Amino acid sequence: MKKFRTSISAVFNRGLRDGLRDGLPIGLGYLAVSFSLGIAARNAGLTAFQGFLASALINASAGEYALFTLIAARATYLEAALVTLIANARYLLMSFSLSQRFAPSSPLRHRFFIGFDITDELFGITIARPGHVDPYYTYGAFLIAGPCWAVGTLLGVIAGNLLPLRLVSALSVALYGMFLAVIIPPSRKNKVIAGIVLVCFAGSYLSKYLPVISSLSDGMRIIILTVFISLAAALLFPVKQDIGKED
Repeated sequence: MKKFRTSISAVFNRGLRDGLRDGLPIGLGYLAVSFSLGIAARNAGLTAFQGFLASALINASAGEYALFTLIAARATYLEAALVTLIANARYLLMSFSLSQRFAPSSPLRHRFFIGFDITDELFGITIARPGHVDPYYTYGAFLIAGPCWAVGTLLGVIAGNLLPLRLVSALSVALYGMFLAVIIPPSRKNKVIAGIVLVCFAGSYLSKYLPVISSLSDGMRIIILTVFISLAAALLFPVKQDIGKED
């Protein structure tokens, strides 16, 4: 029993340590990007604490920008809830995808806890790891990235509009550069993944100009593209697994 507990502790510490390491650059990117989000929160009339609390609970750039815009426009609670739900609906798909990667014996609580803070970047680094999902790895990444996102918003609210607009716009580019760093390494190793990434880029661009889909919200377009491209990739390029072989 003592040997078993030692083994579990070693796995826990390794997963948490790896998550903290990989979450550090993401957290630094979040700190910079959420600073401009804090300025938007201040323009909407939120206090520093309210901006911090919003980022701590929502953890979604597009959803928060939409929410703060609606607050500034004095929208109703129902309108704010619906727009935030649509903007963040893609995270439901990410949660479903991660849940399929858990070991069958994993406790249900881990699926709920990880689902609380799924962002594009944290999903990317978690799903890219081989084998089953290690919840402690994701916890470690969140322990760095989550507070950085909330603190960055707090600092942005405090700073307000003191910084030049060009500097604020430059900080917003950091998130996209960080996301490219997540998808480029696996794309270089696998031609299929590289092709799917290019199809995603092309589909996202075309969706802004196609007759019916262009009238939908950004979040809804992302959901439609994700479902159709993922389904096509699964049918055309299924992942071969050795039956009976453990990960």
